[in-house]
Amino acid sequence: MNVQQIAARLMQDEVVAYPTEAVFGLGCNPLSESAVRKLLDLKQRPIEKGLILVAPSLHFLQSFVDFSHLSDEQLARLQEQYEHPITWVVPAKAEVPHFLTGQFNSIAVRLCTHPAVKALCEKTGFALTSTSANLTGQSPCRSADAVRSQFGADFPVLDEAVGQAQNPSEIRDLLTNQLFRQG
Repeated sequence: MNVQQIAARLMQDEVVAYPTEAVFGLGCNPLSESAVRKLLDLKQRPIEKGLILVAPSLHFLQSFVDFSHLSDEQLARLQEQYEHPITWVVPAKAEVPHFLTGQFNSIAVRLCTHPAVKALCEKTGFALTSTSANLTGQSPCRSADAVRSQFGADFPVLDEAVGQAQNPSEIRDLLTNQLFRQG
C-alpha cells in the first residue's frame, strides 16, 4: 500500500504497519481509544505498559506533552538530532488518556525523521502510536514482507524501507536521563 492508502486506514481507526528508523512499527490514531485497543489486542500488550508516540515535529505532540514541566535545556535535548533514535519519556498532560500512558503520568515520544512517518503524520494531522511490528515471541519485522508473513497478506502495510538504524530506539527519561532500554 502507499502513503495515501495507509493514511486513509489510519483515519478510519485501523491499525497499520509502517517503516521507522530500524524496524516496522504498528501504529494507529492515538486519539482513538478503539484504534488503540485494537493495537493492544493485536500485540497482546498490557494497557499498563503505555505506548510510544512518534511524529516528525513537536507540533504533533502538543496534545500529549506537558511542556510546562520542561526546561529550555530539556526541550533542546528532546528536539536534538542523534546518531541513533531516542525515545524520551516526558511528562504527560493530565488529560492524556490512560490507554496511552498506562500506569504512568508520563508518555514516551520520539521525533522521527523517517520520510514515511513524516508523510503519514502530515496526511492525517496526528502523531502515530509506535510499537514494534511483531507478534509476541517473534522478531520485529524489518520489511513489509516480514509484516505480511506475521500478520497476514491483507494487513495494511506501507511498502517502504526502514531507515539505517541497526537497533530499535533507546528509551530514556528526559528529566533524569535514566536509561530504560538500550538502543
